[in-house]
Order: sequence, then C-alpha cells, then structure tokens
Amino acid sequence: MILEGWGRYPRLVSEVFDCRTPADAAEAVARRHGVIARGNGRSYGDAALGDVATLICRGIGRMKRFDPETRLLTVEAGVMLSDILDAFIPRGYFPPVVPGTKFVTVGGMIASDVHGKNHHRDGGFGAHVASFKLILQDGEVLNCSRNENADLFFATIGGMGLTGVITEASFHMKPIETGWIHQETVVAEDLREALAALQAADESSYSVAWIDCLARGASLGRSLIFVGEHAKREQVVAHKAERETFPSPKKPRLSLPMDLPAWALNRTSVSAFNAAYFRAGVRKAGAPSLVHWNPYFFPLDGIHQWNRLYGRSGFLQHQCVVPDTNALPVLSEILERFAGSGKGSFLAVLKKLGPGTGLLSFPMPGYTLALDLPVTEDVFPLLEEIDKVIVDAGGRLYLAKDARQSRQTFEASYPQLAAFRDIRRATGGDARFASRLATRLGI
Repeated sequence: MILEGWGRYPRLVSEVFDCRTPADAAEAVARRHGVIARGNGRSYGDAALGDVATLICRGIGRMKRFDPETRLLTVEAGVMLSDILDAFIPRGYFPPVVPGTKFVTVGGMIASDVHGKNHHRDGGFGAHVASFKLILQDGEVLNCSRNENADLFFATIGGMGLTGVITEASFHMKPIETGWIHQETVVAEDLREALAALQAADESSYSVAWIDCLARGASLGRSLIFVGEHAKREQVVAHKAERETFPSPKKPRLSLPMDLPAWALNRTSVSAFNAAYFRAGVRKAGAPSLVHWNPYFFPLDGIHQWNRLYGRSGFLQHQCVVPDTNALPVLSEILERFAGSGKGSFLAVLKKLGPGTGLLSFPMPGYTLALDLPVTEDVFPLLEEIDKVIVDAGGRLYLAKDARQSRQTFEASYPQLAAFRDIRRATGGDARFASRLATRLGI
C-alpha cells in the first residue's frame, strides 16, 4: 500500500504487516529484509517507511504495570502518549518528556529520542528510559538497559528503528500537583533578545519561543517566549475562577476535512497571521497565567489533520540544531535566507537544547529551530543552501523530521555514525532493518 509520513512527502509503496503481538512482529522480521517498525506515523518524512516492508505496531499497545513508589511505568511500545496522559494526569503523574504532539507511540519516542520544552534541563525522552525489549534480526528478544546490552541500548535511543523492533519499555514518570501550567510570556523584539530570554529561563522547567519568521531588519527573529512550570495547588486556588485540579483532555475543536489549495499559505497570509499572533502575545505578556496542559504542550493537536494546511503536495519540516557558541550569527543567517525567499512558515519554533543520549540522538548543547515549508520545486535548493550553513557551523538536522537532506550533509553532522554502523553490523541489523530514510542516507 502507499504510505506517507506526517508531512505527506514522500509517498511510497511498501508491503505492510499488521502486528498485534510481539510474536507477530518477530515473525514478520524473520520473513522479510528491509523492514522497519511504524507506530502512529507521526515522523514527518520517510523514517517510518520500510525499504521493503513496514510493520504497523500500534496493536502492540497494552499498559502493563506502574509502581507508585519508584514511578516506573512499563508499557508495550505501541501505547500512545495520549493514552498515558489521559490515564495518569488525573492520578498526579506526567511523562518526563513530551514532544510537540501527543499522538505518538512510546516506541517512536524512543527511536526518535524525542525532545520537548524541557530538554535544556531534563534531556530527551531516552534519558529517562530505564529499559526496553528489542527484537533482533533473527527474532531473538533482548533486554536492553544501561547495564545490560548497553551498546544496543544507546544505539536504539535515537536510532530510528534501525537496530530492531522495540516491543516494551519502562520509564519514570514525574509527580505533578495539578494539570495546569503556570505560564509567563516574554516578548523579544529580535533574535538576540529571544536567545537571551531562553538563556535566562535556563532554570525553568519548560521554555519555547515562537518566531515571526518573516520579520526582517531590526525585527529579525522577533519572538514570544513561553516559560512554564507545572502549577502548584495554591497557584490554581489563587486564581478566582473555579478550576478543576486536573482538567480533562481537550478534544480538537477544529478539523480540516480537505486539503487547502496551494496558494492559501503565502507570504501575505502568513505575514498577517504572524503579526496578529505577535500582537496578541504582547497583550498577554507580563502577567502570569494558568494554561491547560493540553494546549501548552500540544497546540497543533487542537486542529485535527492540521497537516492538510499545506495542500496535497505536503510539506517539509526543516529542524536543525546549532551549537550555542555561534547560534546568533548562524540562526540570523538562516532566518534572513527564509525571509528573503518569501517562504513563510506557519510554524517557527526555537528551543534551547542540552546533550543527547543515543549515538544518533539529534540534540546537542545549543538551539534548535524548526520551520514548516510547503513542498515546491524551489524549496529544495533553498534548503540545500541552508544545510551547508548548518553543517559548517557544526550543527545537524533531526532525522525524525527529515525527508530530503543529502547523505553528505548527514555524514558530516553525526560524529558517532561509525559506532552506530558497527553495532548494526555486529547484530545483523544492517541486513534486516531498513527504512527509506536509512537507504537514502546510507545508514
């Protein structure tokens, strides 16, 4: 069947195996070469598209046990983050790290070593994983942790499913007193102020900046920085409006039943949206507010099938990280190139990152910038130019978002690639597991 990632580019044909149990997955692995596991299909490009066959693993999705004393949760890899949130927030627990969407599986979170708004302080999801079970190329199942099969443990975290199929994982939850986020909005008039605001929020649990990517000149990089903490009970009580301590999840209010025409998102429409959003943020700045956990962490989940905003041709998310030592000039050049091209991004997000966990983990100490761009012929040469700027600065691109970077760019920016390849060869993973991303980049 034809499969695609969340960006809807590329669309490729793959055999599909529907795996309902770990035994199903082991059998499918043994029957095919060029296989890759797929969770809920929220990686953006071709990372979850098998070179020959794709294992749909959502069915391996049971929660198994939780220890309130150690806060260790054990689930099968196909369990959705949304289900964990629904079950545990009312009980006063929150995952240690969440990405920008809750519609991802635990297996996918490990394979991508997802990062959130707290990476600068708490690291990625992989930093909080205690152990997992992994199906190897011959069907053998290994327990992997920092003390057992540690080489495979660190290769699998961020390894994009190329070491085997994760079937079960254990990780530590964290306690929370309420389901609200105590948020402060900081206005940055340019990129220098935005980076300074993120740096100033280094001790805060959560921080993220929305950037007006089309602003130029003295306003280049103007931003709204959202700094947050899990609200204490007394902070909720202090707000006069009656509020539930643990509010229920908010369902999507909007839905896109059809693809928008290609012309709908253009420089004019995106500029108008950005200006209005910035003005609204300025009005809210200064006074702390309580924000429901759902829109704080997952704002775009409020629009069902929001990927249709970019039309039938799909979109690319270009997410890079650059070292903090030269972040200002490098990010300034990137934003100047985007703004000069007229390629307006409906979403432009800036975050501060710390070190990664796995051999192919994306984060490094520095700043990550993510922009969404419609797929057009002229966007590819623009991104190739920007990739060179990033690599020359010592940065790299996020594999979970990638659909088009070159092998040269990839190999120049992941210094532990050779060690990862060695582990793949030693375990036979190179002869069995392959996604279209892996084949494209020669992983």
